[in-house]
Amino acid sequence: MNLKERFEQLCSSFTEDKNLISSLWKEIETQYSGKGRYYHDLLHLENMFRELEEVRSHISDFTAISFSVFYHDVIYDATSKSNEEKSARKAEKRLKEMGAGNDYIENISTQILATKHHQRSDNGDTNYLLDADLSVLGKDLRTYLDYTQKIRREYSIYPDLLYKPGRKKVLQHFLELESIFKTEYFKRKYEAQAKENIAAEIQLL
Repeated sequence: MNLKERFEQLCSSFTEDKNLISSLWKEIETQYSGKGRYYHDLLHLENMFRELEEVRSHISDFTAISFSVFYHDVIYDATSKSNEEKSARKAEKRLKEMGAGNDYIENISTQILATKHHQRSDNGDTNYLLDADLSVLGKDLRTYLDYTQKIRREYSIYPDLLYKPGRKKVLQHFLELESIFKTEYFKRKYEAQAKENIAAEIQLL
């Protein structure tokens, strides 16, 4: 199932308004295909869904987590410190238009906000979302280095003098976490490789 079909299917559980669904998909497609998006694009969403499908049986509300995937980076500006907050607000607005209930909307909003600091959550589904979001960190070194180059391009407005110390700080933060991945499944799958990759990138910086 491609992203468009997946999104339309999600929305159809809340609204039958085909025009609304179509305009909401257009917005997502446009945002994630925007100029300057080299990593936080539609491919990133596809990869997250691929990871989450593997653990679908462990996720209590796959519809909610799917909306969180679609909206978690819908607003993305490399110069902004409030992308997650803006993305969460956008999700709240769109879900309200679809007729989703307040508790449901709040749950999705909370999941999106959790992608800001990547701290372990009391909500199991949120932990799976966070792990899928960071799964690239534990891929083979070649894939990882490709990811680092894409991130560098997204931050191309910053010279190395500013970018490298900032990036190093982010990477150190991941290494200082008790574990990068919050769920047993992703920990087993990616933790060791992620730490190796991050250490290798710090050396390159």
